[in-house]
Amino acid sequence: MTRQVRVLQLIDSLARGGAEQSLVTLAPHLVARGVDVKVAYLSERADLRAELEDVGVHVQSLSAAGMSRRRRLSFTEALIHELRPDVVHTTLFEADLAGRRAAARAGVPCISSLVNTAYGSTEVRRDGLKPLRVRAAHAADMLTARRVTRFHALTHHVATVMAKRLRIPADKIEVIPRGRDAARLGRRSAERRMATRHRLGISSTDPFLLVVGRQEPQKGHDVLIRALPAVRARYPEVRVVVAGRKGRATEQLADLVASMELAEAVRFLGARDDVPDLLAAADVLVYPSLWEGAGGTLLEAMALECPIVTSRLPVLLESVDDSTAELVSPGDVHDLTRGILAVLASPNATARRARDARKRFEQEFVIEISAHRMADLYRRVGVT
Repeated sequence: MTRQVRVLQLIDSLARGGAEQSLVTLAPHLVARGVDVKVAYLSERADLRAELEDVGVHVQSLSAAGMSRRRRLSFTEALIHELRPDVVHTTLFEADLAGRRAAARAGVPCISSLVNTAYGSTEVRRDGLKPLRVRAAHAADMLTARRVTRFHALTHHVATVMAKRLRIPADKIEVIPRGRDAARLGRRSAERRMATRHRLGISSTDPFLLVVGRQEPQKGHDVLIRALPAVRARYPEVRVVVAGRKGRATEQLADLVASMELAEAVRFLGARDDVPDLLAAADVLVYPSLWEGAGGTLLEAMALECPIVTSRLPVLLESVDDSTAELVSPGDVHDLTRGILAVLASPNATARRARDARKRFEQEFVIEISAHRMADLYRRVGVT
């Protein structure tokens, strides 16, 4: 009988973000495959903690007000000695810095997930980050990357880019795409659509554009807002709903909505736990990102047959193509307008494309595939 592998998942927080939600989705399926999963987080944002505990996953907070990186490292080392995992798996920047060093000191193999591209001139310029701070973070990331046994990348694009930027041998990176739980997401139906629209105060006939993602420059929410007047010229009753927690772009987005007199058409919901319902009710998921690591919301839209208009980014083209989504140039207001209008104007063709997207989801992105591959990776790294 194969011995159960013990894995400590260390992550920055349990806020409602892509990496955090993916962990919650994956964890019970790993447990079902004989992986003993423990989760620890470094920042006291614990929106998803209860969901992990409900499926029997032990969760521990390593946060404290004003905690320094030295203290985080100390706390992480103590937890590794207490739990004695076979593998430490780190996700996101602060967890990478603490977990990689602590695992190396304890003699425990470490896996780190590469979930986004970082440190390039495009990301730094568009995200408004300070170059000196970025260089310091990049140096720390490269230095601790030497302690990693194996890297996990969400996409081939991220693997290729980050191998160069972190100076990682390409054969040290394993690509395992995110998956989504089809049963948990449910299916699109007229009843679900109407019930969700009723809760939001959106009529059955109003065109409903959904945007999902934290309010950060990377996500390109401003591109959609700038495209909205031209869409409203054709569809005056169009409604835009933005689901995602506040971020560095929040103030800019609010100012933009006010200056363009779009307050009656745009609604910011904040972080939500009903995104599948929103996708089941929307006429279009608009995904105008300027750069991305994986695009997990696209997978949920594919599963729920929600029509997609998305930026034509290499990383996103590993999930969708022009047979399953309307592709537009990132940052291009006019092309985004064109794409939205094309989807709204062709309901039959759009529905066929959404059904094809569901088929691709079933073939490539169901959670069972991801869980099987991750469990295999843990055993190869952690069990000798």
